[in-house]
Amino acid sequence: MARTYGYVRVSTREQNESRQLIAMRDFGVQDDDIFLDRQSGKDFDRPSYKRLLRKLKPGDTLVTKSIDRLGRDYGEILEQWRVITKERQVAVVVLDIPLLDTRQKGRDLTGTFIADLVLQILSYVAQTEREFIRQRQAEGIAAAKERGVRLGRPPMERPALFREIREAWERRDISAREAARRLNVNHKTFLEWVG
Repeated sequence: MARTYGYVRVSTREQNESRQLIAMRDFGVQDDDIFLDRQSGKDFDRPSYKRLLRKLKPGDTLVTKSIDRLGRDYGEILEQWRVITKERQVAVVVLDIPLLDTRQKGRDLTGTFIADLVLQILSYVAQTEREFIRQRQAEGIAAAKERGVRLGRPPMERPALFREIREAWERRDISAREAARRLNVNHKTFLEWVG
């Protein structure tokens, strides 16, 4: 018997997936058939998405709220769409875009062409947005550095025993790993401190 599955994705743990879950339930997708990933859409290497693909059988339907919830990489979205609709013979419904509903049987060539064209345009827009986000992040980081903002964790303070342990290491009485162990820091931190 054909089943209807939902796919929900949020980019970070801080984002809320409730809007997408409500849309899935309103469509009639059962909670047990909703697959959720909390990670970037830059590629399709996502645990729940992979589990979902293994479940899909010919005649099933896959529902997603919007095309960017599926992914953000233009080429990969088109490839996944092909795999799902052609190889797996699964219908896809993108709730925000009625033209991207492959459940319609007997679609004429014009309808298929329009759906494919819309998918290509939207996939391109999703990837372009991802590239803009990366560019804005890089510009924001550069501007913060220019203003003197220090990014990342603050440097660790050296323990009171550092000088004594460093001298023992310089005399080759102890290894760098042993020095790091005695200072309760990792090996790399010790080497940065003495570097």
